[in-house]
Amino acid sequence: MKVLIVEDDPLHRSYLHEAVNAALPECDTVIEAENGTAGEKLARDHKSAHIVMDLQMANRNGIEAARTIWKERPETRILFWSNYSDEAYVRGVSRIVPDGAAYGYVLKSASDERLKLALRSIFIESQCVIDREVRGLQQKSLGQTNGFTDSEYEILVDIALGLTDRAIAKRRSLSLRSVQNRLQQLYDKLDVYQSAGDDHEDGRFNLRARAVTVAFLRKLLNYSALERAEAELQEWLEGK
Repeated sequence: MKVLIVEDDPLHRSYLHEAVNAALPECDTVIEAENGTAGEKLARDHKSAHIVMDLQMANRNGIEAARTIWKERPETRILFWSNYSDEAYVRGVSRIVPDGAAYGYVLKSASDERLKLALRSIFIESQCVIDREVRGLQQKSLGQTNGFTDSEYEILVDIALGLTDRAIAKRRSLSLRSVQNRLQQLYDKLDVYQSAGDDHEDGRFNLRARAVTVAFLRKLLNYSALERAEAELQEWLEGK
């Protein structure tokens, strides 16, 4: 068995190397990459490797690297190991997981035993392992606990990118009225009206800008999510 570790922090790479050796005596080869770009290349070179992947890395983040790896080899088993349980990251991972893939999302704050259990469960038993905190956010993002629907989240991203209502309607194949209705639902769920008070009525608050600010404060959006969204927007503009 081969395991590829994709992690930009040398100390964390060393820790993961030790954890893999302890949890997986079946593993005879551990390969290391210091960023997503190197990880993609090594995953391509070692096609049978299972992967432990950090999410936030310089040059190329874990979500983009995993997207490429899964596109080329959907059966790859990936354990995401991250400091972050932001909804933006959770949604980013959920969007790219192939149907039936064995994967995991474990926080770096998890115990040594929890990490070892996840490694064996995913790489040996083909089971999915998701930390409880992350699982709660997944359910919320699916609208199961009064979270945002995918369409509402898409519109949140679109207004963060600066698109007008008409541009959003065209991009998402919606009527202008549908976009405006979803914006109102978005504002309600973000408590934008409450946080702005009566000031939005006299022009002191821009509700779109306020919604984006609240989304960042609640960790619904982050740099990685918008970087990915900007790339998708450019692809859409080029394809028009």
